[in-house]
Formats: sequence, structure tokens, C-alpha cells
Amino acid sequence: MPDRYHDTVRHSSVETNEAKITAAVEKLIADHRQANHTREALTTIWSCLDLTSLSPTDTPEKIERLAERVNDFEEEYGELPSVASICVFPNFATILRSTLEVTSVAIDCVAGGFPSSQTFPEVKIAETALAVEAGANEIDTVIDLGNFLAGNWEEVSDDLEEIKHSCREARMKVILETGALVTPEKIRDASILALYSGADFIKTSTGKEYPGATPQAVWVMAQCIKEYFKATGRKVGLKVSGGVSTVTAALTYYTIVKEVLGDEWLQKDLFRIGTSRLANPLLSEILDQPISWF
Repeated sequence: MPDRYHDTVRHSSVETNEAKITAAVEKLIADHRQANHTREALTTIWSCLDLTSLSPTDTPEKIERLAERVNDFEEEYGELPSVASICVFPNFATILRSTLEVTSVAIDCVAGGFPSSQTFPEVKIAETALAVEAGANEIDTVIDLGNFLAGNWEEVSDDLEEIKHSCREARMKVILETGALVTPEKIRDASILALYSGADFIKTSTGKEYPGATPQAVWVMAQCIKEYFKATGRKVGLKVSGGVSTVTAALTYYTIVKEVLGDEWLQKDLFRIGTSRLANPLLSEILDQPISWF
């Protein structure tokens, strides 16, 4: 039965033909990526990194060491900006709040039943509120894939709106898990649903069970953000995560965001890459010497 959620998606003009998307992405990368391979662009990417530690073996000591490395980085490499955030499980938010001294670096927590979203709505809301109370400035939460794929979009939207309310002043990044959605049409539909449910960012992947980011998925998400901005005047960010470990891959996503959304999106309030494996290779290229800081 038609509803306002499906009607909104139905009016979208974002391309969903896989062959056309692949051709558009390949041309965009061929035409622009090399020109974007500059120290300035790499430094921008660095400033948009969400350093991530989401392992079942994480400990308070490990998270404290990561925060201290970020603190020490500012003293050692003061000519460079800091990373955008450190992303951890919510039980480590207090560790970051007490250890992290660089005020420009956000405390980012996964919450709301990460990475599956399969838990009671009350648990999602409570976990999000506890993370914010503990110091989180940003919350990464996963869309309810089961309900989304079953077509129960009102339940998905209600879920996200409740979590958004629980975020209070913290940004809400909605993880679409594009590797599970697979098709451009489903990625478009999930993007639009998340955007109209209050997302401050839409994010590709958890980096867990399913494949991570792809240029095609990011292109579709960027087109949805562009269309949403034209319709509402509200700017929403894009976060790429899941398997981004090389400078070339980072430049690919930087180029897609630049060419689809424009230079105004190339700053940490509107663009993020979630990774820790990229940190040292990126620093090494920026500074033109081997770096093993993180």
C-alpha cells in the first residue's frame, strides 16, 4: 500500500541503473582523481578521518593509548590539522572524555544495537542516551535492515527518529550497510529514508559482516544528498567506511564527493572517512617520509 515514505522515494530522480552508474563513476575518476592528488587534498582527507577502534578485544588501556597518540600528534605535527574524531564503542566514551585533550576532535560512538540494529527499540534509545551522557558528540547507528528490506519503512523511520531525539545535540550518522543492500536502487531508497528521518550523515558500512564501501555506492549516496539539499536546503554529510586503507581509495571517494557535491562538502562537518588503517599511509604521503604514528 502506498505511503509517504515510498512516495518520497518514488519521486526521486537519482540514477539506479548499475551500468550507467559504473560508467559515470569510471569517467569521473579517470577525469579528476589524478588532478586531486595534491598535498592540499590529502591534508583535507586527513582532517576528515574518523580514527576507529571497534574490536571485541578493545580495552580501556588501548583506547587511552589511541587518545594519547592523538594528543601527542598535535604537539609533534602542529602544522597539520587533527583528525575529525575517534570512533569507539559507547562504554569507552568516558575514557576518551577524560584522556582526549584536543578539543577539535569529536568523541564518536557506535550505538543503537551496532552492528546489526537487532535489539529492542528501548535498548537503542537508552544506549544512545548513555553514550551522549558519557561524552559522545557523534553517534553512528545502523538502519534496521530487516524492516527496510521487508518494506516496513515507517518502522525504520520511527526507529531513526527516536534515536535522533536521544542524540540531543550530538550528530547522528546513519549506517546503511550498503554491502547488504547490494543494488543501487536499494542504496538510493535507504539513503532517502535516512535523510528524511533526520540523519546528519549517511554512512556506507559498519565494516563488519558485509562488504564495505564501493565508489558506486558512494556516488549514489552523494546524488541522494544533492537531491535532498535541493529539495530542503539542509546539508547532510557523507561518511565512507569499510575497507578504506589506501591513499588511492581515499582520493577516489574525495573525488566523488568533490565532483558530485562540490568543494563546500570537503570539510569535516560534511565528509568523513572511517578508518585507522589509512592513517599511517596517508601521513607518510603528506609528509613525504615513512610515518608509523598510529
